[in-house]
Formats: sequence, C-alpha cells, structure tokens
Amino acid sequence: MSRRLLVINGSPRRGGNVATMLEAIEREAVGKGFDVAVVRMADLHVAPCTGCMACRTKGCCVLPEDDAHRTAALLRDADAVVVGAPCYWGNMPGQLKVLFDRMVYAMMGEGKRGLPRPLHKGKRAIIVTACTTPWPFNILFGQSAGTVRALREILHYSGFSIVGTVQHGGTKGAPLVGARKLRRCARLVGRL
Repeated sequence: MSRRLLVINGSPRRGGNVATMLEAIEREAVGKGFDVAVVRMADLHVAPCTGCMACRTKGCCVLPEDDAHRTAALLRDADAVVVGAPCYWGNMPGQLKVLFDRMVYAMMGEGKRGLPRPLHKGKRAIIVTACTTPWPFNILFGQSAGTVRALREILHYSGFSIVGTVQHGGTKGAPLVGARKLRRCARLVGRL
C-alpha cells in the first residue's frame, strides 16, 4: 500500500518559485512510491470562517460545502503533508490562512478543558517558502522565517513533525529557484 502525500500550494503564481519547489518534491515523492494529491490554493473556492465554533463539537464545518471540506478530507487521509507558501508581510498569504482556519476541526481536537488535541500525531511535514527579501535578511528580518513560523505552529499543534524547511530569499533579484535548492527539496522527501 502506497503512502499518501498531500501537497498544498499556497501561492497564486503558476510556475513561480514555490510551485517549482513543490513540483520537485512531488516528482521525488512519486518516484519513491507516494500517492500524491496536489491542492493549489489559487484554484480553490473557500469561504472565510465565521468563528461559530460549531466545528469543535460537530467535528465538521457547518458552512456550505466548498473546497475547504474537500481539502480537509485529503488532509485526514494523508500520511504526510507539504505546504508551500510565498511570504506576504512576514506571513503566509491570507487565502491560505483562511483555508487552515476552515480546516481546524480536521487538524486538532479539543480536550475537556479546551486544550488542543493534535489529530495527526506521527505524521510528517515539509514547509517551503519564497520571498523577495534577499538572503540572509529574509531569515534575519523574519520575512520567510515568519511564514515558516506561522505554518510550523499550525502543523505542530495538529501533531505533525516538521522534517525540513526550505526558505528561498531574494526572488526579486534572482527570480528562479536554483538547482541546488531544488535538490534540497527533493532530498527532504526521504525524511517523510
């Protein structure tokens, strides 16, 4: 039985740096026998969370069915996840955050005292990001590092073990991610 990998592309750009890094991961994962599902945020229709909190007791979102419900089902079935996102003001794009807000019920439960209960213990994750701030300032100034921090927090409280991150800075000056970084992306699949 093959392992299932969910790749979530939080970038609106087709063929951009995030997409290119995720494609390298996808190719390597398929080569290693993973059954890969790819979700591209720009193709999804996701209504914003209303904060009703009904999902906490019902175990599902009560809003009309949309792509958040379908992505949550893929996430529940996945053995591992890869999330890629560009850096927007030191964080992930708003559309990706809306998706995670809507899928909270599929990511973590809640104990009797309101403490989070991870639903994905034992699963592994990779995070990739890109930003225009040049290296090493993308990390030192909390730009791509901020995106990684936000995604790491969501995945950590969901029970995922982060096995690696790739932060590509300086996309304005050197727009295409290089072969060395793509090899690093592919190598990370071995940790899944």
